[in-house]
Amino acid sequence: MKRIAVMTSGGDSPGMNAAIRAVVRTGLEYGMEVYGIRQAYTGLLSGDFGPLTSVEVSGILQRGGTILQTARNEEFRTEAGQRKGLRRLNEKGVDALVVIGGNGSLTGALKLHEMGVPVVGIPGSIDNDIFGTDMSIGVDSALNIILDALDRLRDTATSHQRAFIIETMGRSCGYLALMGGILGGAEIVVTPERPFTAEQIAEALEDAYVRGKTHAIAVVAEGAPIRTTDLIDFLGKHKSVGFEVRLTILGHIQRGGSPTAFDRLLATRMGVNAVKLLNDGQTGVMTAMQGRKIEAIPIQDAISQIRPISEAYFEMQRFLSR
Repeated sequence: MKRIAVMTSGGDSPGMNAAIRAVVRTGLEYGMEVYGIRQAYTGLLSGDFGPLTSVEVSGILQRGGTILQTARNEEFRTEAGQRKGLRRLNEKGVDALVVIGGNGSLTGALKLHEMGVPVVGIPGSIDNDIFGTDMSIGVDSALNIILDALDRLRDTATSHQRAFIIETMGRSCGYLALMGGILGGAEIVVTPERPFTAEQIAEALEDAYVRGKTHAIAVVAEGAPIRTTDLIDFLGKHKSVGFEVRLTILGHIQRGGSPTAFDRLLATRMGVNAVKLLNDGQTGVMTAMQGRKIEAIPIQDAISQIRPISEAYFEMQRFLSR
């Protein structure tokens, strides 16, 4: 194997640059040329990729986002688009590919594998929704951003005796909301897995008020069936809540910024292992953190379902919210 390529696809997550750096330097150690594909599958189809050197990935370890940029591409979802992508790889003499991204990105990687391209995936998603890995790149960094916001908002909530509704990312998985709620001391957490009605949320906030608390926090994942703007309207009319209620939507701020030490290490370990797997002739697999080890699991398994959240965490949040 003489030439491999790496891309970052889907939503960006802190630590992607650390993974790119690890792929490039490990590939060079094995005597490979390493190409970077810009703007994910869009760049693949347009042939927008070229060699990366050790110097070019120097100083990116601490940077958020991705130096290769990312984009979503509808054309690659088609068989014609996939064949076009295969042609571009052949034109550039690329022997294998490392794809860093979430479920959609890994689905594209699997298509290339099925067409005969050696491919290894690396899970990169702040939602922690990728099945088969305990943690994906970017989750820890995003969670720390959420906790910082929760701590700051609690200061204001306590000063003014208010309740805050805080919306986190998590379209199909409520991991960030739940962990943020547990570690940030929320009264109630609403996720796609554990939806609550507006009435139930109002009751939780009212209970905090009746018990004499000076503030209350509700954390709601964006994928929860209740819209936070509608919830604010409802709570504004529900006078028995006791608190004035404010809404803060954290949005894309959760994706930015320098990756934590944990994410830098995880991304580096996964990047190194991805190249080792390719060098050993493995393909169609994804690097996965399982316990303390980085293992290889079939990409097909990784995209087969959304990673479930342990029931113990939901129980823990319920116990601690009192």
